[in-house]
Amino acid sequence: MRRAAFLKSLAALAAAGAVPGAWAQPGANLKMLIPANPGGGWDITGRALGKALLDARQAATVVYENKGGAAGALGLAPFLAGAKGDANQLMVMGAVMLGGLITSKSPLNLMQATPLARLTTEYNVFVLPANSPHKTMADVVAQLKKDPGSVKWGGGSRGSTEHIAAAMIAQKVGSDPGKINYVAFRGGGEATAAILGGNVTVGGSGYSEFAEYIAAGKMKAIAVTSPQRLPGLDAPTLKEQGIDVEIGNWRGVFGGPGITPPQRKALIDALVATTQSPSWQEALKKNGWTPALLAGDEFTKFVEAEFTNLRTIMTQSGMIQG
Repeated sequence: MRRAAFLKSLAALAAAGAVPGAWAQPGANLKMLIPANPGGGWDITGRALGKALLDARQAATVVYENKGGAAGALGLAPFLAGAKGDANQLMVMGAVMLGGLITSKSPLNLMQATPLARLTTEYNVFVLPANSPHKTMADVVAQLKKDPGSVKWGGGSRGSTEHIAAAMIAQKVGSDPGKINYVAFRGGGEATAAILGGNVTVGGSGYSEFAEYIAAGKMKAIAVTSPQRLPGLDAPTLKEQGIDVEIGNWRGVFGGPGITPPQRKALIDALVATTQSPSWQEALKKNGWTPALLAGDEFTKFVEAEFTNLRTIMTQSGMIQG
């Protein structure tokens, strides 16, 4: 009887989240690290995911912390140290973080954290400021061929998918990718302000970050990095324009280092349930994201393969030395 009573009490405590290391839905109080400044793709993704977790009753509360810089590395470092063994902490991440770690040759090991799930894929769109003397990607390419350094490409951190795409474009059109003038910003808000202010020649990011400005006529979309045109956007693909470049930007979620297999499963189950919720489906539609759910060990394998693939692309395009 004593053992039965003890187990019953333990179960009650776990359900209330009072057992150290326990993670229970819907009573979890989650902390979401967004390793970027407000206004960018990771910020939009993290806050949309947090809202969907709440709406789907997979969390009781969600608090957010923005810590941008160095393609997410400035946020990754304290996450690896401070979230160890804590199953109530999540970190939004994606292809940009992998590219940034490769470019900077960072000593940080992302895989010390716990891969949970890939959520979305989003292709990049390249835009011109409304007052740009250029009208098309062909105009940009012509200037690029004449003087590579005179074209200022604005976007996210070094190693981001738009940075990689810019180098690939230069390579494909016969310009020197090592001479591209890429201006990296710490967050989407800063990049958007630079584009609107005409401080860069061409800007690149996910469509969701530029959609309202394109619709308002403040930016002109001149190319997308997708295999086909994006729904609702009147912009040709790079391939349509004779530039053989295609690259996507995926986003996912990691948990803290050293969480237990049951804790990891609980987090993955919560994320999978959340992606099926009306709230998340609304976020997908609103932001033009393509659902790309991949969870657990399959996601781990995907991230490891992505490190290899991105390193190859970046070496071939002249961004890094092999």
